[in-house]
Amino acid sequence: MVELRELKDRTGLSLAALAARTPYSKSAWHRYLSGGTPPPRPAVEALCRLAGADPEAVLALWEAAGTPAPETAPQAAPETAPEEPGPRRRLRRLGPRLPRRLPSWLPLSVLVLFGTATAVAAAAVALSDRPGATPAAQTLPGVPRCHGRSCQGELPDPSLCARDARTTTMVTGPAYTVRLRWSPACGTAWSQVRVRSPKAREVSVRAGQNVLSAGYPADDSTGDSSPMLSVSSPRGVEACAEVAGQLACTGLDVEPGAQG
Repeated sequence: MVELRELKDRTGLSLAALAARTPYSKSAWHRYLSGGTPPPRPAVEALCRLAGADPEAVLALWEAAGTPAPETAPQAAPETAPEEPGPRRRLRRLGPRLPRRLPSWLPLSVLVLFGTATAVAAAAVALSDRPGATPAAQTLPGVPRCHGRSCQGELPDPSLCARDARTTTMVTGPAYTVRLRWSPACGTAWSQVRVRSPKAREVSVRAGQNVLSAGYPADDSTGDSSPMLSVSSPRGVEACAEVAGQLACTGLDVEPGAQG
């Protein structure tokens, strides 16, 4: 499936790394991405989370292509040693690949707008159906759409986690600013980068060995956040961004700085 291959390219992960982070083996991912075997729904959802994509929009295309029979997740065989998930080593390898083009069939900015519009429309319909409701009394809810583990891999804006978010640490350079953002209501942290001119950027967040990242091309003027990590507090979390070959990281209990 072309769409799955583009999502895999967005993650920046090899087949071995996908196998290390999901219940599916390297050979299974090869079959799914080459079209040899239709991927099961949980595999599509796992790839969407790693790529920072909206699972509902991607699954709609998956269902339109024909739903395969349920498949039990195979145990990953020790075909190759998993890639080291450390964020600093991984981020430094990302530099030569920038700019990374987001899938042309479903840009990340469109996914964000789609998720937000769906939530607003559903809330408006529910409120209009309430007996005695008047336009003046109809207000949209501000309750986050997820909490804790259910937020893992989601983006902060469509999940409404950005509403109560605060910046815990930040690092500023001539071309951009990187912030570590924390939402107490959702129990999540993420990285946010603000560039001063159009540039491709890679945004990531790390807590221990848990790393999530998202890439944005220079012509995407809205994408600025990594996916969210489920954490009990922002301490020990590191937010990083790589812009035009320059890497900057910040975090609580992490020494801030920039690397070329």
